[in-house]
Order: sequence, then structure tokens, then C-alpha cells
Amino acid sequence: MISLTATEINAWVVAFFFPLTRVLAVLVSAPPFSNPALPRRVRLIIGLAITFAISPVLPPMPAVDPASATGLLILAQQLLIGFAMGFAVRLVFGAVDLAGSMIGLQMGLGFATSFDPQSAGQTVVISEFMGLLALLVFMAINGHLMVIATLTHSFAAIPVGTPHLGASTWWKLAGSGAIIFSSGLLLALPILVALLITNMALAILSRAAPQLNLIVIGFPLTITLGFAALMVGLPYLGVPLQQLFEYALQSMLGNFAAAGV
Repeated sequence: MISLTATEINAWVVAFFFPLTRVLAVLVSAPPFSNPALPRRVRLIIGLAITFAISPVLPPMPAVDPASATGLLILAQQLLIGFAMGFAVRLVFGAVDLAGSMIGLQMGLGFATSFDPQSAGQTVVISEFMGLLALLVFMAINGHLMVIATLTHSFAAIPVGTPHLGASTWWKLAGSGAIIFSSGLLLALPILVALLITNMALAILSRAAPQLNLIVIGFPLTITLGFAALMVGLPYLGVPLQQLFEYALQSMLGNFAAAGV
């Protein structure tokens, strides 16, 4: 008859439950796994499969009672780490969404919105298009597999039961949100410049020929030139998007490594 002590049962629970918490937190917050179209049951099955696969090679877990105050504190810490890692990836897609919103508003398509499953709200159609394009590029370069590989490596870089993460870790994570504005503006800048030149030309034309109705001419012209500039610029988006994705994967662990964890 096989007899198990409470210590052995706790060790087995800790060896699986703590890693599972971090894995599920990443799957909930990191694209493409965070897409609401992905059922929760499928997300849970993926998390269980990843944890079963990586648990034999993980570093030793802390010898604590999972139901104790220390165990609950470690559990909350794993949730925060997982959410922070997924948030670092989500920032990149936020930059793409911002670029699409700025382009759509400058084109005069701010009124044209559609439902975005990522944010569960109404977004500009250009933003929705660029977000789907970025997601397809991310899947095409096996970004979802890179997220899982980085998550697996995080257990060696940030062991379960790390004494403290430090305030600088969260400060650096909050500061990395600036990539939404900087990278989003850089992605949209070529098209914004073309539309700005168009608006300046229309302004000069209205002064030269006041009898022209700019409402009738301006909107179709800016929309047409905006789509033309977007069509010309799309083939060149691959390289900057890959650079953004590389930054996202690096910042998944870089925020913690910079804090000396």
C-alpha cells in the first residue's frame, strides 16, 4: 500500500500549481492567446498542457504549504509576473492600434467603426485592419511559439519564490507603455505626412478658388489618397513589425532582469 505524507502531497501541488498560475496569467493577457474568440476551456487546456510539458525541467520549487500565507503570497506573485509578461506583449499591439486610429482619423474615417474582439469595443476600421495584419504577421513568424519559449525560460530567469521584485521592476514596466505612442506614431508617420500635405494643398486651393466646395472635394480626395498611401506602405510594414515583436519578447524578461531579479 502506497502512503503519502502531507509534505509530499504539498510538494507535488507546489511543483505544478505555481507554474500553472504564471502560465495561465500569460495566456490570459498576451496576444494571440488573450483573444476573446478563444474559448476559456481551450485556454485552460493549453495552459495545462504547457505546464505538464515544462514541469519536469523547472528549477526546484520552494518548500512551502500552498495553503499558508507564504504560499498564497507566492501565488499572487506568480499572477503578477504572468500578467506583466503578457502586458509587455500587448503593448506592441496597442502601438499598432494607435497607428491605425491616427491614420483613420486623419483620412476622415473616424466615424467608420467596427467591433474589435481584442478590446471588446468599437474601433476605427483602419485600426482593426492593421491590428489583424499585425496579428497575422506575429503568427507567421511563430511569435506565439516564441511567447511560450520565453515563458518557459522565465522560470529560470525569475524563479518561483523570488524574495521580492522591487519597485523598479513595475516602474520600468509602466515606463515601457511609452512604446504605444512612440512606435504608433512612427508606424503612422509616412501616411500622416502624405495626408498632411494633401490637407495643405486643399487649404491653398480653397484660398485660390473660393468657389470650390471643399466638403465635396476634400473628403473623397483624402480618403482616396489615404487608401493609396496605405496600399503603398503596407509592404514595408513587415520589418518594423518584426522589430516591435522582438522588443516585446525581450521586454517580457527585460523588465525583471533590469531590476536585478
